[in-house]
Amino acid sequence: MAMRLTRNLLPALLLGACLGGTPLLAAEPASGLSGGEQAGYLAELKRLYLTQNERQALLAHSNDLLRTYALRAAYQVGQAQRQDLLYQLRVDSPGELLVREQIGDPQSGDVAVHNRRISLFGVDPFIRYDCPPSGISCVFYHPADGSPLLTIVRDHQGAAELAKALSFLIRNLQKG
Repeated sequence: MAMRLTRNLLPALLLGACLGGTPLLAAEPASGLSGGEQAGYLAELKRLYLTQNERQALLAHSNDLLRTYALRAAYQVGQAQRQDLLYQLRVDSPGELLVREQIGDPQSGDVAVHNRRISLFGVDPFIRYDCPPSGISCVFYHPADGSPLLTIVRDHQGAAELAKALSFLIRNLQKG
């Protein structure tokens, strides 16, 4: 009886998920904003960071979010190799974003730094990310090839805000 009921409800659940369900993999975080909402969001960031330049405000906001939601060794209780994972974004040249990744070992004091240049012309500006329920982190994916780009502590609201800011920043940088 329960099996038959489940079998009958499954198509309805799948249809509901396709039409209005929340995806596990977030994409297009800012696409739901109308023109007025986008302008309000950007105006608020410019006011918050005391600048009239949208790009500077978006870059400062993205870097603040990356600092706030950094995956620190203190969050990694019970893991064998705990590390601090910090990121910083910088505009390098027109249409390019430089991502600085710093991996620190709190026990030994060793620090490794990796720089990654991302060309943004021709890529989808919507940043995708995933926050697995069983993990302690959210992973953001490279807009061109889908490879992991950033990792932050698992916080759905923080991840959504960072994806929104990064998507706006990419669109801004694609203008040249």
